[in-house]
Amino acid sequence: MLGGAVGDALGWPIEFLTLKQIRERHGEAGVTGFLPGPIAGAPQPITDDTQMTMFTAEGLLRTPAGGDTAPVLRRAYLRWRDTQQQNGPGPEADGWLARQQFLYAMRAPGNACMTGLRRQAEEFVPAGEFGKPGPVNPNSKGCGTVMRSAPFGLANFGPDRAFHAAMRCAQLTHGHPTAYLSAGAFAVLIDQVLAGVELPIAVQSTIARIAPMPSSAETVTALSSALAIAQLGEATPERLELIGAGWTAETCLAIAVYCALHTYRTGDVRGAFLLAVNHSGDSDSTGAVAGNLLGATYGLNALPMDWIGALEGRDELFRIADDLVLNFFYNDRTDLDSRYPIDTELAR
Repeated sequence: MLGGAVGDALGWPIEFLTLKQIRERHGEAGVTGFLPGPIAGAPQPITDDTQMTMFTAEGLLRTPAGGDTAPVLRRAYLRWRDTQQQNGPGPEADGWLARQQFLYAMRAPGNACMTGLRRQAEEFVPAGEFGKPGPVNPNSKGCGTVMRSAPFGLANFGPDRAFHAAMRCAQLTHGHPTAYLSAGAFAVLIDQVLAGVELPIAVQSTIARIAPMPSSAETVTALSSALAIAQLGEATPERLELIGAGWTAETCLAIAVYCALHTYRTGDVRGAFLLAVNHSGDSDSTGAVAGNLLGATYGLNALPMDWIGALEGRDELFRIADDLVLNFFYNDRTDLDSRYPIDTELAR
């Protein structure tokens, strides 16, 4: 959770710049840390990537034990949608997370997320047939699915349930099979590295898991490319850009894998974050997904504490991360029900 927020905040100011423009403005090394904001000393802003990830976690924490995640996640994402349409929490804000003022900031949310949730606000549209375009935004394969899906891998579901839960909930907004399969693959990766599987093996086993599935070719190709390009030598932005720009779900995931593999080979966590954002593409989303993977793989102590200390919403991110552990690894909901009331209105 914290690693994702770090990558998100690092990448947001340069999201729409080319690598050439980044280097012209910030030097040959590109961005090497947080850029100064308009208000000196203010926290480093997070974007919709981290906002939606937090609401994913909140939705999972509000799902009844053994219950269907999709209807509950729909309602969680609609609470996030409210934060993009209101100036602050109203008196009827539903739950602890929706009462956090800092989340009521609109920072270039993805079009498919917004249009998909507009349709979900009218009625619950469940996932379609696996391997075929879903009913909501069937042609959308943007990275808005992957960038919010790390919590499915943090919920101690095991790889099968993590995959299917992430995949079905991705279809709430994105119907393209590559979009929802990539979200499922990311959840599996997070689940596996948390279980102690070494990163290259986790990537290879994820590829093997999804390769036989219908419509998986794009995701399999992107992940295989990340593994192959990582073998070419020193990780560079130019080699990273051989994978893609990160705007689509499969390239965003593959870029994150490439950056995390850099840390696996070198031990350089800070360099992986910077690699994930200094390129021509969706820098905040690739930074966020890479940060999720780095945090899950190497733990809190490996993350740059100076960057974590500067984050907007840092305390809330710590809390929700701790609450995930308490709920899903220790089955301890002491003090959690007040923050995450179980969503029992599944029939709506």
